[in-house]
Amino acid sequence: MSAITPSKHGLEAIPRNRVYSEVAKQLQTRIVNHLKPGDMLPPERELVRTFGVSRGSIRDAIRSLEAVGLLKPRQGVGTVVREVPEDAVVTPMASVLLQKRKVISELLEVRNIIEPALARRAALHSSPEQIAEMQASLSRQEEKVRKSQLATDEDSAFHYTLALAADNSMMMKLVQVLMDLLRETRERSLQGDGRAQKSLAGHHRILAALKRRDAAAAEKAMREHLSEIREIVLQKL
Repeated sequence: MSAITPSKHGLEAIPRNRVYSEVAKQLQTRIVNHLKPGDMLPPERELVRTFGVSRGSIRDAIRSLEAVGLLKPRQGVGTVVREVPEDAVVTPMASVLLQKRKVISELLEVRNIIEPALARRAALHSSPEQIAEMQASLSRQEEKVRKSQLATDEDSAFHYTLALAADNSMMMKLVQVLMDLLRETRERSLQGDGRAQKSLAGHHRILAALKRRDAAAAEKAMREHLSEIREIVLQKL
């Protein structure tokens, strides 16, 4: 199998304000026009360096191309090129974008199944230290929102600590995977008029319920928060 080196094959660095679909577009052009089945993509870290985007953006791009049949993961080897489906050549980006919306919608649905239950458990199991840590995350998030700065890391920290407070290590791992898969989508959802404020308000409602040890209210607050975020995310796709 031959590998491609992006910097030597016409792939271009992408400004940070461009969405991951630009990465998918460049990779797809390379796959369709220059590669053959069995050729291997460069390692993830090399793609991050070449395109100048986050690991989450690279992963989203690769997964979108896997979804339409252009790439496949091969254990112990990496990501390799598959036989190119005819419809992916005729309408390549249309296929990617349609699949993107479907995948994101399904991931958000999984969050809606898992995280309200975690919030309920966290209301019963969280320690004072974990409550304090979530409060600190919200304080940092609030400060960034006030300065009109993106607060994705603080948003993630809140949800990670809540999952940890639910005292279930397997569910914690699932949340980590979901947050990683949805990172760029969440970054976009936190931008725009009032969206960061809405997310912060949702977090405050959840934390207030956790402080009261009100499991039902915590579950309800998380469900409402995720519903608001889902609506914002799907509007931006």
